[in-house]
Amino acid sequence: MPEYDAVLVYDGECPYCSIAARALRELDDVGAISWYEDAAQAFLERQFGETPFAMLLVDRREECVYAGRSAAAELASRAGTPGIVSSLVRDNYLSIAKAVGVASGRGRDPADYHDTYPLDAGAADLFGSLVAAAAKRPEGL
Repeated sequence: MPEYDAVLVYDGECPYCSIAARALRELDDVGAISWYEDAAQAFLERQFGETPFAMLLVDRREECVYAGRSAAAELASRAGTPGIVSSLVRDNYLSIAKAVGVASGRGRDPADYHDTYPLDAGAADLFGSLVAAAAKRPEGL
């Protein structure tokens, strides 16, 4: 099983989001799973007490969860894009998410979760299930 330090939870039914998630193959320590996976749903419920429809980056080493625009900016930074790109992604996240949602036919907007949250101890116990789900995906998707 891979040794991911972080796992991205993304809209697996969105073709554009799935393409972006494939780019994560360049980051050896980041796995990715669909928001619709049982492991993602259990993690969200434990972390937030609900299952917000949001892009999340769960980082075990940093013991935090990046959500929404914070997740997008952190991913851009980890991918080695210039700081200006991370800022643009963070600042325009809602517009980008809305455009992608319209283009993909997604019938809902992302939840209003955009900060960096401390990783809940109970949710941290579920990190292994996120890694296992990411390992089952083709090429870490």
